[in-house]
Amino acid sequence: MTFGGSAAGRAQPRRARRFKRTLPAKPAAGYFADDAAAPGSIRLQLNALQALCRQAFAIRLTLIALGAPFATANAADGFPRHAVLTAAVLGVMGSYAMLRDWDRCAPQLLAHPTLMAVDLVFGAILLLTASPASPLAYAAVCTPLLSGLLYGWRGSGVFTGLQLVVLLLVFRAWEHRPGAGASTLLIAGFCVAAGVIGVTLRNLMFRFGTASQALAEANSRLAVAEAVESERARLAREMHDSVAKTLHGLALSAEALAVAADHERNPRALKAQATAVAGAARRAATESRELLTDLRAHTALSHPPMDMVTELAARVADFESRTGIEATFVHRPAPHGQGPALTLPPGAPRQLLAIASEALENTHRHADATHVRVTLECSRSVLRLTVRDDGEGTAVTLDDVRLLANTGHFGLLGMLERAASVAAELRLHSTAHAGTEVTLTLPCASTVPERPSRSPQEEAAHA
Repeated sequence: MTFGGSAAGRAQPRRARRFKRTLPAKPAAGYFADDAAAPGSIRLQLNALQALCRQAFAIRLTLIALGAPFATANAADGFPRHAVLTAAVLGVMGSYAMLRDWDRCAPQLLAHPTLMAVDLVFGAILLLTASPASPLAYAAVCTPLLSGLLYGWRGSGVFTGLQLVVLLLVFRAWEHRPGAGASTLLIAGFCVAAGVIGVTLRNLMFRFGTASQALAEANSRLAVAEAVESERARLAREMHDSVAKTLHGLALSAEALAVAADHERNPRALKAQATAVAGAARRAATESRELLTDLRAHTALSHPPMDMVTELAARVADFESRTGIEATFVHRPAPHGQGPALTLPPGAPRQLLAIASEALENTHRHADATHVRVTLECSRSVLRLTVRDDGEGTAVTLDDVRLLANTGHFGLLGMLERAASVAAELRLHSTAHAGTEVTLTLPCASTVPERPSRSPQEEAAHA
C-alpha cells in the first residue's frame, strides 16, 4: 500500500492476512458462486480497493456534512437533538478517520463488519430526522457500495437489505410529505444498484489480478526459456570456435603422426609430429579452461581488459606458424588528432577476435590459400575488420547459413550471431579462383577529449 508513508509499508503484511481471512477460501455455492476469491498476490487489488473505498468515504463525508443541518433543524429540542448531533459528529469522524488513516482503520473494518452496521445506525438516525429528499439520503447509498467492495455478495446483500429497511422506516416517518414516496423509491433503487456495482468492481479487480499474475508468470517462463536458449547458442558458438576446432586439428595431427610412424624412419620428423599433437592438446586444454572461466563469469564486463590489436596480431602469427599459410596483419589507426577516441561496446573485442579466428580457420580448411591478409581499420566512428585470402573462393553466401547449420556446419552461423550481439554488420564476398573477403563493420561511440581551459593571459593574447 502506498498511502500513509512508512506506516503503510509496515502494515501491508498484516492487512493482507486480515483481508484473506475475510474472503472465502473457496467460491461459495448457489447465488454467491460468482463471488471471486482473492488471488495469492493481492497487493494490486488492495491498492485498487483502497482507492475506491477512500473515494466512497470522501463522498459520504461531504454528504453528511451537507445534510446534518437538515437533520438538526428537524429534530425536537432535548434528547432527540442531542442524539442527532451525536450521530452527525460520529458519522463525520468515522468517515474522516477512514479517509485520513485508512492504513490503520481499514483492517478493523475488514475484520469486524459490525462496525459498518454501527455506522449504518448513525446514518439511520440522521435520515429519520431529515427527509428522503435531503443529501443524507444519498449518503445512504455509500453503505451498500462499500459493503460490496469490502465483503462481496454476502456482505452487500446483508447491508443493502438493512439499508432498505431503514429507508422503509424513513418513508413511514415522512409519508405525509409530498414526494416522499418517489424520493424513497429512487434512493432504494440507487442502493440496490450501488451494492451490485460494488461487488462487480471487487470481483473484476480480483479476476484482473489473477489474470495479471498468470500473465506475469507466463512472461517469466518465456524469459527464462529465451535466456536458456540464448545461453545454449552462446555455448555452441564457444565450443565450435575453440575446443571443437582445436580437437579437429588435434585429430588431423594424430592421423599424420600415425601415417609417419608407419613410413617415416627419421626420428626428428616423428618428434615434430608428436610435438604438434602435444601442442594441439595443450591448446584444447587452455581453451577449455577459458571456456569454463567464461561460464563462471557473471557478465562480459568481468573479463579483464585486452589490447585487441596486440591479441589479433598474436593470433595471426599463431595461425601462420600452425598452418604454414603466409598471414599478414595490418593495423590502420585513425590519424592522431583528427578524430575522437573510439569506445567499443562491452564484449566487442572478444567477439571480433572470435570472428577473425573463425575466418582464418575457414581459410585454412576450405580456401586452399597461400596468403591471407587481416586488416583492422579505425575511422572517426567505425571500426572495420577485414580478412581476405587468395584461395579458390566459395559459392556459399550468408543466405545459406541456416542450410549449412542444418548439415552440421555452424561456423558462419556463429560469426553472424557474434556480429549481431555487438550490433555489427558482417559481409561475405567471394569470387571463383580470386579469393574470399570477410568484412565486419562495427559502429562505435566516440569520446571527444575535453580541451584544456585557457588562462586569462592566453585568452587576451588570442583576442
